[in-house]
Amino acid sequence: MKDSKNIGLVLSGGGFKGVAHIGAIQAFEEANIVPKYVSGTSAGAIVGSLYAGGYTPEEIKGFFKKTSLFKFNRFTRKKAGFLDSEKFQDDLEVFFPDNSFETLQKKLFVTATNLVEGTVKVFSKGPLIKPLLASAAFPGVFTPVLINGELFADGGILDNFPVTPLEKKCDLIIGIDVSPIKKPKITDFKHSYNVMQRAYYLRAVPNAEAKFDRCDLVIQPKKLVNHGLFSNSGLDKVYDLGYQEAKKQIALYVKNQKQ
Repeated sequence: MKDSKNIGLVLSGGGFKGVAHIGAIQAFEEANIVPKYVSGTSAGAIVGSLYAGGYTPEEIKGFFKKTSLFKFNRFTRKKAGFLDSEKFQDDLEVFFPDNSFETLQKKLFVTATNLVEGTVKVFSKGPLIKPLLASAAFPGVFTPVLINGELFADGGILDNFPVTPLEKKCDLIIGIDVSPIKKPKITDFKHSYNVMQRAYYLRAVPNAEAKFDRCDLVIQPKKLVNHGLFSNSGLDKVYDLGYQEAKKQIALYVKNQKQ
């Protein structure tokens, strides 16, 4: 793995389970694995942007600890969602004062879904923050984001594992999927967001897993099934699940390469 000069990192969506990405990145750093390219969607786009911006795993985890989703002033009454995506702009400006893809330390690709055209858009240059907000705009919860006259929402709607932008640029691709699912019980559907979460998973998970064979190494912490998309309780546990699974898979990969 150390001989690979162009390592790419794919980061799936998954709400607060995206914190597991940060734990995995910590394991990469300890193993001296340094991706040059990052492609992310939704929570993976947020983590990927901070990582590409040169922030440490501890600093990235701090962002998720400090950024409360459900502050009263984030709610909206006259837009298509409960939470106004653009009211998270200030949180990101603290970390990205230049608001530019070009000022990042790693090449970053962010995917979002064009709601009108029904297509995936890959952002990789120009203003950074609005594409991040769009990529993470989970349908029905966060409002869609208008960019250059087009309306965008969560990238995971159509592509929850955006490996394509990396395939012609990298000689080794590592994928992290933080959206494993388990079969729910009828009693699990207590709120509207439980239904939205299930609908999202039914689309996103097969979409992601069909692309695993396009990676050299895939990390999917199975125990994340016990954590929700929108709850930040157990954040340190989620981080550790990503860290431990990444360490395990890195060791297996290195062992297999030696055989």
